[in-house]
Amino acid sequence: MRPLQEQVILITGATDGLGQAVAIELARRGATLLLHGRSDEKGQHTLAEIRRQTGNHRLSYYRADFARLAEVRQLAQQILSEQDRLDVLVNNAGLGVELRRQVSHDGNEMTFQVDYLTPFLLTHLLKPLIVQSAPARIVNVTSAGQAPINFNDVMLERHYDGVQAYCQAKLAEIMLTFDLAEELQNQGVTVNCLHPASYMPTKIVLGLFATQSTMQDGVRSTVRLITDPSLDNVTGRYFFMQREARANAQAYDEHARERLRALSERLTGFPNKMGAQ
Repeated sequence: MRPLQEQVILITGATDGLGQAVAIELARRGATLLLHGRSDEKGQHTLAEIRRQTGNHRLSYYRADFARLAEVRQLAQQILSEQDRLDVLVNNAGLGVELRRQVSHDGNEMTFQVDYLTPFLLTHLLKPLIVQSAPARIVNVTSAGQAPINFNDVMLERHYDGVQAYCQAKLAEIMLTFDLAEELQNQGVTVNCLHPASYMPTKIVLGLFATQSTMQDGVRSTVRLITDPSLDNVTGRYFFMQREARANAQAYDEHARERLRALSERLTGFPNKMGAQ
């Protein structure tokens, strides 16, 4: 990888929690950052706060609501038109355990769309720019909370359970990681995923669990996958914090991954034209 000061890094979900903390650390180290959020007010506040804390002004904000796949496409199109390189994509944005079933604008169960379908679509749309920028990295923030996908009821219409919704979406993102790693292995792009830390004090966790890790634990784990030179040729791995680990067995099931790919392409409309709504 190039020196961090020469890299352009996109972080989704960067206006609070882990995403914002990772952005602050990378800004301190001199990276050029593209920060995503869904609120212009929070986005501008985040930019101002990071500039104040780090002195780094090489920051841009991009707004997109991941409950709308059309806005994911617009986000990708904007980045492709404005940026001539993308060294690292960090798919961090996500929902936690939702108590009630919600449906996205596109008709999908909300957690499955935000935590999985969005990184699937965004990564594939940005893939040409990432490959062009090689050596490059894709880092997916997943979770140790994983559950096999029930392909007969992926949207949990028969029986909704917030834990199942969250855990199957995170497993799907791990499956995406493994697929992309195989696809891009000879193109100079590594793709890895991680459980950054257990029950960090983020808005996803507070009120549901007693915290066990600090935010800095999660930052260290995530920044390592983004920057560590020893990982230049490491791809297709799942990490529990900073230790390589084994994901749920379904992640290694090629038939299950093939079914998930087909479902994802149908639900996102990929590879339709960028302007498709």
